[in-house]
Amino acid sequence: MSFGRPPSINVGFKVSPPNRGSFPLDHDGECKEAMMEYMKCLKQNSSTSTPCRVLSKQYLDCRMTKGLMDRDEWKNLGLTNLAGEDPEVKAKVSSRTDSA
Repeated sequence: MSFGRPPSINVGFKVSPPNRGSFPLDHDGECKEAMMEYMKCLKQNSSTSTPCRVLSKQYLDCRMTKGLMDRDEWKNLGLTNLAGEDPEVKAKVSSRTDSA
């Protein structure tokens, strides 16, 4: 290394892919409606994602169905046994997002 120039970026740096790989952006808006519902829920809940987990699952399901991300098990995504899957809780979340 010489003085006056920054060290080479390649020294000691190894490039590695993301853990879950990359996935395409939703340029055609195939899952925009599900994404907007999730974002509305986040806004109504001061960016707290817990009340919006059912909507998150719906959005990810849309992405997997449309081929915008690889299909994975819900347990790997942390979305199993959601309290919001109970119809009564789901109705509360739905009414909160509909009233905005």
